[in-house]
Amino acid sequence: MKNRSISLQFRELNELGEVATQLLDLGRSVPVWLFQGEMGVGKTTLIKEICGQMGVQNTVQSPTFSIINEYTTQQQQRLYHFDFYRLKNEEEAYDIGTEEYLYSGDFCFIEWPEKIESLWPETYLAISVRREADQSRTLNATVIST
Repeated sequence: MKNRSISLQFRELNELGEVATQLLDLGRSVPVWLFQGEMGVGKTTLIKEICGQMGVQNTVQSPTFSIINEYTTQQQQRLYHFDFYRLKNEEEAYDIGTEEYLYSGDFCFIEWPEKIESLWPETYLAISVRREADQSRTLNATVIST
């Protein structure tokens, strides 16, 4: 599979709808999405918008303390949202069955994926969000297939 990419810049929250639409166009066939970026850059807010566009019925919130949240779309599709910020090591990811989720075929949106790098599947959507000096955000997304 050839790697496909997009690069976007946005400033306002009302632009997230278009950002989410473009990400879904790029990664709809890729179930595992890895979101990287510093604390407070807007990863969870972006995931909320993506989930909304996918028809998630549940309240979408950061799973910082629960590590994983499960959501259901209007079409009864399951979607998992992980936040590995608090993990001390990869062994904790194994203990909660992360591999089973990643290979389930269901969408998995993962914040702080660098904490579980050895568990990444062969194909995933790598999303990097960076805050610029003018407070805008730059997003780069690439479908990676190793």
